[in-house]
Amino acid sequence: MPEVPDLEAIRKFFNRTVAGETIEKVDTPIPVVIRVPREEFVRLLTGDTLGEVHRHGKFLLFTLASGRLMVVNAMLTGRFSLVEPSRKRHARTCFVLGLSGGKELRYADQRLMGRVYLATPETLETLPQFAEMGPDVLSPSLTEEVFRDRLRKYTGQIKSVLVNHKFVAGIGNAYADEILWAARVHPYRKRSQMSDDEIGALYRATGDVLNWAEPIVWEKMGESLDYKEWRDHLRVHRRGGEPCPRCGTTISEITAGQRITNFCRTCQPEVPRGF
Repeated sequence: MPEVPDLEAIRKFFNRTVAGETIEKVDTPIPVVIRVPREEFVRLLTGDTLGEVHRHGKFLLFTLASGRLMVVNAMLTGRFSLVEPSRKRHARTCFVLGLSGGKELRYADQRLMGRVYLATPETLETLPQFAEMGPDVLSPSLTEEVFRDRLRKYTGQIKSVLVNHKFVAGIGNAYADEILWAARVHPYRKRSQMSDDEIGALYRATGDVLNWAEPIVWEKMGESLDYKEWRDHLRVHRRGGEPCPRCGTTISEITAGQRITNFCRTCQPEVPRGF
């Protein structure tokens, strides 16, 4: 699943490569992910010009010269590419934008779970999930005070809280593991069991981990957006059975509800310190 470091790198890539290009042709071979009528999607985008790309949570917002926004929530398996038209299309390519610079911006989705909308700044809040999202995880407005105040509303396991977009927008499964490892907090700890110091550590780790990962992903992306998940820099996620890079304890891996969780039982004790 694309997470904030991936989406930030993709956003920067598009702003460097396609901003200012006109959409000359629109093809929708699998329109099921497009949440407006197919004919309207083609008509409204054809001839429009791409502007700056923004991100909120896991949504990418492509601004257009017309004032409209193309809003993409890639979900689990949505993938972008920017390639020559002669390049073979990925399986389940959902839409293709032929650009004035000669390349095609493509979106493919193996499970067809993503959602693509056309909106305006005034109608963004009407999109599914958008209005209910908490502040973006990298927003300057997400101060420690705001983080703590929002966290008080939840009582469940802390990893489940972190990936809940209603708490804060943008944290996914992989980086939740990394944040909790950096903060030394057990993923199945109840929020009500966490000390003030642990909550502070969690807040700091959230920003530190995402800001650490984004330039790494950006460097790995390089000049190509033939997107894949860049995960080999992660320290605990999907590293079950390997030694913890901090203490050497074997990293645990638990699969529950189709979600893989990795953590270190030594660095992230189940019983809170001081209890």
